[in-house]
Amino acid sequence: MTDTATTTLSSYVENWTPRPVVETDGLDPAQASRLAATLDLDDTFGAGSPLPMTWQWIYFSEWPPTGELGPDGHPTDGHFLPPIPDRRRMFAGSSIRISEPLRLGTPTQKRTSLHAVTEKHGRTGDMLFVTVRSEYLQDDRTALVEDQDLVYRSDSGSSRPFEREASELGSTDAAWTAEPTPSAPLLFRYSALTSNAHRIHYDQPYVTQVEGYPDLVVHGPLLATYLAELVRSRSGQSLRSFDFRLRKPLFLGDSFRLEGRPSGGGDDIELQIISGADTVHVTGRGALR
Repeated sequence: MTDTATTTLSSYVENWTPRPVVETDGLDPAQASRLAATLDLDDTFGAGSPLPMTWQWIYFSEWPPTGELGPDGHPTDGHFLPPIPDRRRMFAGSSIRISEPLRLGTPTQKRTSLHAVTEKHGRTGDMLFVTVRSEYLQDDRTALVEDQDLVYRSDSGSSRPFEREASELGSTDAAWTAEPTPSAPLLFRYSALTSNAHRIHYDQPYVTQVEGYPDLVVHGPLLATYLAELVRSRSGQSLRSFDFRLRKPLFLGDSFRLEGRPSGGGDDIELQIISGADTVHVTGRGALR
């Protein structure tokens, strides 16, 4: 019998060994056009067009029956969801490497496997870090590899008030900047494009009354896409690698700034997203092709 006083999150996954999953997708150019419209970009896409960095997230949709979703909108069960009690999930970041851009309209295979599981103990409690590796192949060649980090807590879901940052944005010496202002419709459309039913992104009563946040939460992957698009628009080049970490959430109505700085005189780019008082929400690093 397990002593609940000494049970750790890692003890729940000692025998958890999910097998790899292989999926296929044709990478419909229309889906990329929908994301461009959602982000108010002028890009047009057709068969053979290269897929921009981070846009792979709008493909290989997971769409379980609605009855299999939990109270928060996430699936109650899933192949790579660790078997811990009162599971709550957060997206922590990714490391993405592109050897050749994915081409739209081309049959693509995605091979996903469990890469690592690590338990960490912080001031907010125990956390289980799960790294899932996805390899995207076209014509039997690996074009893109992503290691995606997800954080899980065992949490009953009680509301915890979260204060919104109130300070105005300060000045910056960053070479590249932008200040996007995502709206509620944009967050909803991005959720649909990425098959993300998590209620924190579209259900205002739920996110404020149950999760304790001040407003709808801006998707972590959307913030990463904003940074990748900052590089693409300012440099005129594509990223071949991109590593980012989410440090602190941003909410609908928050003022925030994307910042990019070429580093070391080469192809490396330092990236971050900040709000008032130079509060850092996302950090990242990329390398140009």
